[in-house]
Amino acid sequence: MTNTVEKLSQSAETHARRAKKNFQYVDILWLWWRIFAPETGNFSTLAPNNCMSCYRNFFRKILSAIFFIALLSFCVEVTAQNGEALFKANCASCHKPDKDWTGPALKGWKERQPDGWIYKWVANPAAVIAAGDPYVKDLYAKWKGNGVMSAFGTLKKDEIDAIMKYVDDYTGPTIKDKVDGASSGNTDNSLLFGILTLVLALITFILVQVNSNLKKLTDEKDGVHRGEPVPFYKNKTYIMAAILLLFAVGGYYTINGAIGLGRQTNYQPVQPIYYSHKVHAGTNQISCLYCHGGAQDGKHANIPSVNVCMNCHKGINKYEGEDKLVREDGVAVDGTAEIQKLYEYAGWNPATKQYNPDKNGDGMPDGAKPIDWIRIHNLPDHVYFNHSQHVKVGKQQCQTCHGNIQEMDEVYQFSNLSMGWCVNCHRESKVDFAKDGGNKFYNGIYQKYHNMMADSVLDKEGNRVVNPHKIDSVTVEMIGGTECQKCHY
Repeated sequence: MTNTVEKLSQSAETHARRAKKNFQYVDILWLWWRIFAPETGNFSTLAPNNCMSCYRNFFRKILSAIFFIALLSFCVEVTAQNGEALFKANCASCHKPDKDWTGPALKGWKERQPDGWIYKWVANPAAVIAAGDPYVKDLYAKWKGNGVMSAFGTLKKDEIDAIMKYVDDYTGPTIKDKVDGASSGNTDNSLLFGILTLVLALITFILVQVNSNLKKLTDEKDGVHRGEPVPFYKNKTYIMAAILLLFAVGGYYTINGAIGLGRQTNYQPVQPIYYSHKVHAGTNQISCLYCHGGAQDGKHANIPSVNVCMNCHKGINKYEGEDKLVREDGVAVDGTAEIQKLYEYAGWNPATKQYNPDKNGDGMPDGAKPIDWIRIHNLPDHVYFNHSQHVKVGKQQCQTCHGNIQEMDEVYQFSNLSMGWCVNCHRESKVDFAKDGGNKFYNGIYQKYHNMMADSVLDKEGNRVVNPHKIDSVTVEMIGGTECQKCHY
């Protein structure tokens, strides 16, 4: 009898300690409720006697809200329209917001074009021209020397609106933008989303633990005895979830790292001489082909020799331009000092305005040496790319691949030059295929497509009928531009 009493006493003490511990969790939950929902005033119903029925709905709402916030956080960057990014990705190679370039300046477009015209034009410029639109007739007559604009049928109406809003709101770059680096449109919020995800995951874990302890509290009140819960670091469910999470995150970064191997988007090394394309190609309007003549005649665009630079800088020995020379880190650059560096490489004496004598007989002025420019754009060895095929035959602008080079002080790699990027360009870029005034390279071949572009054809009886297979334009893909052998042979 005595042993039985002692066992009952010990059991009562054990249950009392557990109940006290569980009531501490209730106190903690009560404190959370007072912090996050003080306006309800109904927490008095969350007592241990009736907590389980009330907590179920409470936790369901909390977990649903956490899931919704997490989903919204990851989707906001995908759904938000970024006019600046869309403009740079689709329009910047030919257009500027505030001045004419390959195409007309876009700012003020609403005052110049009829309502709704812009959507038809962006979707299919060739069709608008063929329809005889009166507004486009004058526009095309002015700009036809630069070719017909590529169609962007994949752009949605709200994306076009975002682009045109960016154009309307464009105020031009400032020195502060230059110093601060990339614009807000290119801000990477990955770290913010990662921290938010970790916080939400921690809150979810804490709420699950509280819910488990509250359930245990009500079970003990109802006389249902449960053993001590397994610690979370020994719980097989938690361990498996952690392993799967690590596997997914590790796999994501491993795959992305493998895909991006060798790609150098935004790569911007410090060159031996600060050479501003903005000053040369932008302000002074020096043709890209003056320095990179190989782009229209051969595979490589080539780097100009020191003699090409000296053609101008024999007479220009000071920088007196209006453009401020500033590095990406905000440090000002002395343009005159950079010209003096050029003289050292060329073996030029600015005082006598003559090259140094060739005393060592190597055929070069004493002290002259090549400029060790650091290469920025580089394709893998198994990829064949011919500049002249794109510039001379395809009539592509330098900006298509290199971005707005005429606005760059220090050149950086604009596009990732991946296979997917090239293939997408070939799928969308249209060939100057018209027989009258078009590219002569295509006039003698690809007769099939010339016939398909004709308004009428001969039927089997020899009667001329409307072409049932008429196409408005021919893309690079249609003439074999996405075949493997074109770039990998």
